[in-house]
Amino acid sequence: MQELSFLNLVRDDLVQVETLLRESPPGQHEAIGVAVDHLAGGGGKRLRPALVFLSAHLCGADMGRAAFAAAAVEMLHTATLIHDDLIDGSPMRRGVETLNARWSPAATVLIGDYIFAHAAYLISRADSVRLMQRFAETLMDMCNGEVRQVFDGRRGQVSLQEYERRIYAKTASLIAMSAEAGAILAGAEGETTEALRVYGEQLGLAFQIVDDVLDFVADEETLGKPVGSDLRQGLITLPLLFFLEAESDHPAVRRALQGNPSGEVVQEAVRAVAGSLAIERALKVARWHADQAKETLNGFSNSSYRMALLDIADFTVRRRF
Repeated sequence: MQELSFLNLVRDDLVQVETLLRESPPGQHEAIGVAVDHLAGGGGKRLRPALVFLSAHLCGADMGRAAFAAAAVEMLHTATLIHDDLIDGSPMRRGVETLNARWSPAATVLIGDYIFAHAAYLISRADSVRLMQRFAETLMDMCNGEVRQVFDGRRGQVSLQEYERRIYAKTASLIAMSAEAGAILAGAEGETTEALRVYGEQLGLAFQIVDDVLDFVADEETLGKPVGSDLRQGLITLPLLFFLEAESDHPAVRRALQGNPSGEVVQEAVRAVAGSLAIERALKVARWHADQAKETLNGFSNSSYRMALLDIADFTVRRRF
């Protein structure tokens, strides 16, 4: 994993998260422990737990309670990835075999459900009714977004508004909850909590847009999955939306969106989008969201924790470089 300076402030805190993620409640089937170990060792920068801890330090929350919240958001993130991979039929993630590539759909769904429940158990241990409410609201947002994507988001024209609504649900909602969690646990004023929520929302939108750009311009080793995965599924993301505005009848892209495209068609379509102005346009939108995230921190006193949150926003939009 790339060394990231903003994680240094919470490195010891993140060790607690790793311990909590691998806890085995009494009676837990060994297959669940195998699955959690497999997923927990599969990479990832623990961005969401880091945001919980940075928010908690920034606002003066109890760090023991914050550890449960941080583990809960990472466990929730893990559960959503299990179901996402199953829905998408993805055999690999971050260069690691997915659960659905190893086990039956039924087993994969049940383990994903168990991990959702474990995440809820962890958030309850943070001892905050308000945070439990936000956790439930976030889970509803995420599931609603997935349903919207299944029914409305594939192989059709998508507006910018609909795209941002979808990526808010998919990614930004959980990042927003992570960023505000520490403030909630600290009992911070509403303006403080709202500022961190908006910071996380804007950060999450930037993060997902960059992910969508990387799906066209990165290599498979960087992505941990095949390049053009979204295009193969007929999913219209921001770079593709901008490309279609300029070249609505591009033959390879249109064939790719019609369903079951060949590898050659996908590669040709990916090259077309990657070599177009759509990439820079999408990155410009991502940078705007990152700047909006940074602006929300103007009301906080200067500290190493505030600086780390600013650094995360900068890192988010330069990940491909």
